[in-house]
Amino acid sequence: MRKSRFTEEQIILALKEHEAGRTAAQIYRKLGVSEQTFYRWKAKFGGMDVADAKRLKGLEEENRKLKQLVGELALDNQGLRFLLTKKF
Repeated sequence: MRKSRFTEEQIILALKEHEAGRTAAQIYRKLGVSEQTFYRWKAKFGGMDVADAKRLKGLEEENRKLKQLVGELALDNQGLRFLLTKKF
């Protein structure tokens, strides 16, 4: 996945500016992102603090590692079953 140009802190600060009364158009023009990106950030990070965003990022990373581990174990399991059923 492509790395974002903006950190979670920058995204949350931009969303807090929007909550404070600044228009969304002003914010996404200033940041140089599309309207769709701004509203995607709002859906993902809306109402969060910086600490919450860091915790979310850690949980997503842990989830990614666990999914990879499960995939590798399933592949190993499939290979072992194939070897056990094969007649030599």
